[in-house]
Amino acid sequence: MVNTNDRAAIEEPQLDTTPPSIPSDALKASVSDDDVRAFYERMQWKGLWSPATTTALDQALGSRIRNGLDRVDYGKVDDSMSPADRDVARTKAALSYAKSLARGRVDPSDLHEVYTLQESQVDVAAGLAQALEQNQVAHFFAGLVPQDDDYRRLSEAYVRYAREGRQASSSKLDDKDTIHVGDRDPRVSEIARQLAANGYLSQDNVPAGGEQAAQYTQPIAEGVKRLQADYGIKTDGLFGGDTLAVINIGPADKARALAVALERRRWLSRTPPATRIDVNAAAATLDYHRDGKLVDQRRVIVGQPDRETPPLGSPLYRLVANPTWTVPKSIEVSSATVRAKNMHKVNGYWVQPSGPDNALGLVKFDMQNKQAIYLHDTSDKSLFDRTQRDLSHGCVRVQDALGFAQMIAQQEGVADKWKQARASGEQTFVDLPAPIPVRLLYQNAFIDKKGEVVFRTDPYGWNDTVARRLGFDGGAAKKARSDDIDLGP
Repeated sequence: MVNTNDRAAIEEPQLDTTPPSIPSDALKASVSDDDVRAFYERMQWKGLWSPATTTALDQALGSRIRNGLDRVDYGKVDDSMSPADRDVARTKAALSYAKSLARGRVDPSDLHEVYTLQESQVDVAAGLAQALEQNQVAHFFAGLVPQDDDYRRLSEAYVRYAREGRQASSSKLDDKDTIHVGDRDPRVSEIARQLAANGYLSQDNVPAGGEQAAQYTQPIAEGVKRLQADYGIKTDGLFGGDTLAVINIGPADKARALAVALERRRWLSRTPPATRIDVNAAAATLDYHRDGKLVDQRRVIVGQPDRETPPLGSPLYRLVANPTWTVPKSIEVSSATVRAKNMHKVNGYWVQPSGPDNALGLVKFDMQNKQAIYLHDTSDKSLFDRTQRDLSHGCVRVQDALGFAQMIAQQEGVADKWKQARASGEQTFVDLPAPIPVRLLYQNAFIDKKGEVVFRTDPYGWNDTVARRLGFDGGAAKKARSDDIDLGP
């Protein structure tokens, strides 16, 4: 991926920059697309693609693997076409590819009933018009994608796995008994080989080739633990179940996940707020950025499949100490639960009073949205120890929520008010002097704090539709099982 901050890294082709002379009537007869027609009207119905700009466009399209778009067909241009048809075909391809880079190939609002994340806002037509006039087409395309290091690393990983995927065999390990340290099993040699190939195991610990039933050693188990940690699986070092499923995810499957991750990043604004809270529902984690720096990370619990945490952009505007909980009509409440939770009815709704047993815990982080989605504490802290944490009814439960609230109150200058509110024992609201943007995202391939590419399962199964629109067939996405284990938002 070329970083456009290094302008010298991008060279425009040193060719003739004179656009072709094509009669306007011929161009008008060739245009059938509304966006292309509007673009030629902007350009006063003249030929647009000189040898220099044509070469720059061809090079941009030829390197689209860097953006995970190599399976997308942007049309063909050949010598059998008339000059007008060739010019129009190039314009159509250029506009389409530019939109893919600037805002994504897929419109997220087509995929989600609710999608309120701030999206990229780029006037592609205006940018392409200027690039053609100034012979800056290469710079134009390179500057449309996110320019941060995370996007670059995801891009590099995609190129690597896409190429490996075309060469790799489709053989997979058998689903037999779980392997423990000390066991001998025909699968151990392949497990170790794959661990070493992905940096989880030293090559010295890979059994010698040809060994039919190698021993599952402690070093191999430690490599499995590192892999499990990266994929959000229980780090027990045992080989089977979810760990087997991950080992069986080949480079082609990883490339597929990375292409989707790149696409989702292109949907987002290129300038996220310097101070913000990002929740990754696929990984069930929270990142808190303050003044452009990552200052806090913690586990969260997100919505179950079929009660997914939606992709929202929503400001956190107040802290609520000792919250009560009004149970939504969508959550069924049994008479036993009413007694156990000390609930009472208010205006036809069951309400749980404040206290340590409240489903919201001892703090709620109020957010402004129409979906009644917010962050909050929980009375069941043990759930944060689980590997798969898609367990809620859509809201986000925060690990050590009281500590997180105290941090925010201190930084926002309302620590004294927050202390008094907590001490009151009653539901009390503490407004923040300025809202803190919260983004509820979904990324199952991303860059961790060490700068490494890591993968998670696809708990909601949201990758499939995006991947198909990027030209991929079915993959190894894993959708989590809905598991009603408690009462809570």
